[in-house]
This record gives sequence, structure tokens and C-alpha cells, in this order.
Amino acid sequence: MKGRGIKGEGLVNSLIKVCLCPQLWVIIGKYRLCGGRVVPWFYYMGRLLMRLALLLLTRWRVRGRENVPGQGPLLVVANHLNLADPPLLGVSLSRKVVFMAKEELFRSRLSSYFTRSFGAFPVHRGRLDREALRQADQFLAQGLALVMFPEGKRSLNTQLQPAFSGSALIALRSGVPILPVGITGTEKIKGVAWILRRPVITVNIGHLFYLPSVNSRLTKVEMAELTNFIMGRIAELLPPEYRGNYALEIRRDEN
Repeated sequence: MKGRGIKGEGLVNSLIKVCLCPQLWVIIGKYRLCGGRVVPWFYYMGRLLMRLALLLLTRWRVRGRENVPGQGPLLVVANHLNLADPPLLGVSLSRKVVFMAKEELFRSRLSSYFTRSFGAFPVHRGRLDREALRQADQFLAQGLALVMFPEGKRSLNTQLQPAFSGSALIALRSGVPILPVGITGTEKIKGVAWILRRPVITVNIGHLFYLPSVNSRLTKVEMAELTNFIMGRIAELLPPEYRGNYALEIRRDEN
């Protein structure tokens, strides 16, 4: 959050800025690394504020919530349109989740202290981050739900972007079920005028699936195919104009 005054934007806009602040929701990562202890007041207050903001300022819809298992390890994969996506998923899924956080959030000593204290962990985008993989395995082994955005960054044109293979690698290493989620509408959250329009925000939750087990080390081509398969499952949950190049994956499955 910027350290400037509100400058007349009003209490409501100030509230939504707090609710949609990614640093806040990384801090509300829900779990400490040592023992998975919840910080109740911070977690529940954050959820309350986010729900309130969504109900008052948007037309928020969640489809397929019955597809979310109530317990056990789970890898949640979703498209990424806006900084609001992590907190949106935090209140849309019917269970607590933890997130991978971009390593830039850990460069500040204060921000790093709080994000680590509450269980979030950094990932270096664009390269193999073995420490992030290790921590992901640890969270999943504890039976938690881990959320990842395979694209690694927000899409500037709403269409699915080429994905990194990290989600496929984690799914193969852990053998956990994968839950695909399609998000639409959060790209409209920008500036101030969107509050007056109350944009429709939809979280479309798909069915669980698994990647096939493998007995040998995969090639880069094979890993890319598995990543494309994951992205195809996300694309199925999105309108055609959001699918980008992964629309081809849907056509292959249909054939």
C-alpha cells in the first residue's frame, strides 16, 4: 500500500484498498511454518472485510463450490488477472488455503518477517526454485491446500498466458489432486470508477483431476505437455475470449 493520504477518496475506497492489498493477504496466509497455527483475529477479520467488500462493491458469484474437498492436501490452480485474485480465492473456496508469494514481497525486512511468520513462502519466478518446491511439498504433506497461479504473473489482456511448469512439477512430486479454477471480472477492478459499476466477478471451480504417475524423469517437452494439460483444465472454466492459446487444448480433448 502506498504511504499517501486518502485525498478524499472516501471510507469505502479506503476499505477496498485494504481488502485487496496483496501484501495484507500474503500476511493472512493463515498458517505458521512451525505447526500450522492459525492467527484467528487477523484471519477472520481479513475474511470478513473481503467478503464485505465483494458483497457491497461487486456482483460476486461462485460456481462449483461443492467440488472443493473439505480436507486433505490439494493443489489449486487458477488464472491470474488482478492483485485481488488471491484474497478472492481465499474467501471463495470453502476451506483455508496458503499461497506461494512472489519473492519481491520478501525484500523488505518488515514485510518478510510477517509473511514468513504467517506461513507464506517466496518463489522466484522464471527459474527452478528448489526451496519453494521443498516448502510446497511440506505444506501439502501437512494436508493443506496450496494455491498457485501457473502463469506466474497477471494477464494484461485477460487471456491465458504461457505458463511455467512449477504447478505440474509440484503435482507430480506430491501426487495430490488438482483443483482448477477460472476467474473472470477482476480485471475490471482498477481506478475508482469501477466501484460505481459493481462489476460481475465470477469464480468458476472445476472438478478434481490428477496428473498421471511417472516412473522416469520427464523431458522438457513432456513437462510442457503436462503443464498445457493443466492450463487446458483452467481454460475449460473460462469464456472463449479468456482462453488465449490454451483454447487449442480444449479442442484436442474434444477430439
